[in-house]
Amino acid sequence: MEDWRKDQEVLVMEGRIKVPYRWFAGEVGTRYLESLRDKGVFLGTRCPGCEKVYHIPRRHCPECFEECSQWVELGSSGTLESYTIVRRQHPQLSPLPVPYGYGIIRLEGADTGFLHLLGEFDDKELKVGDSVEAVFSDKREGNILDVKFFRPVKGVE
Repeated sequence: MEDWRKDQEVLVMEGRIKVPYRWFAGEVGTRYLESLRDKGVFLGTRCPGCEKVYHIPRRHCPECFEECSQWVELGSSGTLESYTIVRRQHPQLSPLPVPYGYGIIRLEGADTGFLHLLGEFDDKELKVGDSVEAVFSDKREGNILDVKFFRPVKGVE
């Protein structure tokens, strides 16, 4: 087999290309983010086939592939299913003062969990199974950070 590249001139240009873009969340994602921004309400979608309620909402069920067209209002509190604690501050990347955490939270009314920030907790007392509640940002912009973090329902003692 002939190597077609041997007769090709290699052209290298140095420089930078700026590619500005906007990301569209889609119909399902947009409705979800607008609900968080405008009402402070979490939404999920229910699969008509297996009855599973998804949070974050999905257009189609990944289990049985049915269209999830029924919207469900979820609670703003839920259960901490797993977590990790961040104890070192990074000047540009830390979203909260240390210690803060990342947790998988299953909201009331949902069958699935999602990853979000944890704050206002005693890191020695935090445990899987704790009840947590959403703390919303004062200024909401239509993104997942409209929820500042989740904290234990009983607070730090």
